[in-house]
Amino acid sequence: MSKLQPLSEAISRFVHDGDTVYAAGFTHLIPFAAGHEIIRQGRQDLTLARATPDLIYDQMAAAGCARKVIFSYMGNPGVGSLRIVRAEIEAGRLEWEEYSHFGMISRLQAGAAGLPFMPMNQTGATDLEAANPDIRRLTDPYSGKEVITVPALNPDVAIVHVQRADAQGNAHLWGIIGEQKEAAFAAKRVILTAEEIVDEAIIRSDPNRTLIPGFIVSAVCHVPFACHPSYAQGYYDRDNDFYLKWDKISESPDSVKAWLDEWVYGVKDRQEYQQKLGEETLERLRVPPLQSVPINYGRY
Repeated sequence: MSKLQPLSEAISRFVHDGDTVYAAGFTHLIPFAAGHEIIRQGRQDLTLARATPDLIYDQMAAAGCARKVIFSYMGNPGVGSLRIVRAEIEAGRLEWEEYSHFGMISRLQAGAAGLPFMPMNQTGATDLEAANPDIRRLTDPYSGKEVITVPALNPDVAIVHVQRADAQGNAHLWGIIGEQKEAAFAAKRVILTAEEIVDEAIIRSDPNRTLIPGFIVSAVCHVPFACHPSYAQGYYDRDNDFYLKWDKISESPDSVKAWLDEWVYGVKDRQEYQQKLGEETLERLRVPPLQSVPINYGRY
């Protein structure tokens, strides 16, 4: 049964005010298109969880979508601070919880496994324990040593971008793999956006690359170029120029509002956004093919 639907419909059906939203992806495959659609639809009071909030949560916070952020690193990668999220936290208008990267993934692993919490080895990040009362210590009943524990995280909805998927939601992704699989299995609902929608036979031809199985997916959306200014391995490069520009844009509420009005509210979907970027930018971000060596699976 096909789960294909427009991204606007998937957001309307599966993202509600007050939800905990996990937009997955680590350095690449960041679902900016879905974040922009959430802004366009005026969702509010969201808890935004992500290992690295990146610019997408800066933009969503600027648009008034967020009540709280849960994260394990916060910044404009390679540039500096996330000015908007930081300012909202410092002003007391945005609640927050911070974990280590491994702490965030452990929370998702607990949620995916149906466990109430996940134990971790002690780390050097003891300041996080002082700042976050949900990071607690327990005694290991087997060794008697102390372990760190973090509570399970079960997002209401996980949004995962992939390189290709079939219409049922079985998805291939490659390159730097972050917490996509853990987030998808921990979430109550999963919206999958994909650069390509392919025949089921293509997915079946490389089963080891199928990190997201269709049975946990709620909606499948064909959204090429969904990651910009992030990147999708094998499809387009990271727009480093935009990350630098956002640092300047985010200095002023007026310039942020102008950017949102032009690039989010001013376009109806990702296709219009891509067209608006222009051929010069698209050409700059194109990547030459670099094929992996084929895998011989032997008997089928």
